Amino acid sequence: MKQLDDFNRGLFVGLLIGEGSFGGDGKQPQVTLRMHVRHEAVFRWLLDCFPQTRLYGPYHHGGRSYYQWMARGRALVNDVLPVLEDDLRPELDAHAAERFEAMRQRYSAYISRERARQAQ
Repeated sequence: MKQLDDFNRGLFVGLLIGEGSFGGDGKQPQVTLRMHVRHEAVFRWLLDCFPQTRLYGPYHHGGRSYYQWMARGRALVNDVLPVLEDDLRPELDAHAAERFEAMRQRYSAYISRERARQAQ
């Protein structure tokens, strides 16, 4: 993962506050960002910052055209979570912080296992 300066950290957290989804598939957590194809440059930037994440699309469905960026598994735990844990605070956006915390709690066992693997 590329080291993010303050501006890029803020841009990343802001994108996820405004457009991100914090959830999972029942087995592992995931953070998802879905936006119109006109924002492709933003998605390419995300891949540059977080190269282990994935970009899907473009999709064309129901008159909409969009990309979907996903961080899950090791990429999420090792690269994305540390940024969000440091910078996504309730005083910025209580709703996003609550959704993020709910994801962390629901998948705490998975996150702990991945962090233990990383420490080895």
